[in-house]
Amino acid sequence: MVFTRRSLLTALAASPALAMTGISLTATQPNPSVDLTPDCHDGDEPTALQTEGPYFKPNSPLKRNLAADAPRGERMIIGGRVLDTVCRNVPKALVQVWHADEKGEYDTAGYRLRGYQYSDEVGRWWFSTIVPGAYSGRTRHYHFKVQKPGGRILTTQLYLSGEPLNGRDSLFNRRLVLRVGDFDDSRLGQFDFVL
Repeated sequence: MVFTRRSLLTALAASPALAMTGISLTATQPNPSVDLTPDCHDGDEPTALQTEGPYFKPNSPLKRNLAADAPRGERMIIGGRVLDTVCRNVPKALVQVWHADEKGEYDTAGYRLRGYQYSDEVGRWWFSTIVPGAYSGRTRHYHFKVQKPGGRILTTQLYLSGEPLNGRDSLFNRRLVLRVGDFDDSRLGQFDFVL
C-alpha cells in the first residue's frame, strides 16, 4: 500500500490511546516486562543516548519513503513527535534514520534504508520503511540522530518489543522500545524523542 501524507497524519491524529503523539495503533500486546515510551510530563528526561555504530554515513538523502529500498521487507511505519523536556513540540528538528535490511545487512556503498526529514510544525515525524533484520550480536533496531535547530545531536537506537534477541543484545535499552500496532497492511511503531 502507498501511504499518503494525509492518510498517515490522519492515523497519527486519530487515537485516544496515544493522544500525546496521535498515532493510531491496533493494540499488539506488549511484553509486560518492557517499559514503553512514557507519556510526556513536565520535567521529562531526555531520550537515552546510544552509540551510532559502525554503519553511520553522513550526507544521507532527504527521504521519507525508505520502504521502496527493500520491496521484500515487512512494511513498518515509524513515527512520533520531537518534544523538549517540558513537553513542548519541537518543529523543524532534524530526524535521521538508518538501519539494516530484512537480512540484517547495511548498505555501506549507497544510501538504501537511510534518510532524513524535519519534524513538522507540531513536532511530528515519520518514515515508511521495513522491519530490519537481526544480525550477529544484535537484535532488530533502528538508528537515529535527532537535533533541534541549533541544538545538540541526540544519537540513539530504537527497538521492538518481544524480540527473542533483546535479552542477549548488550546495547538493548527497554526505555527505547517502540509502541507497535497495525496500520492497514503495515506495522506502525511510535516513539517520541525528548531533547
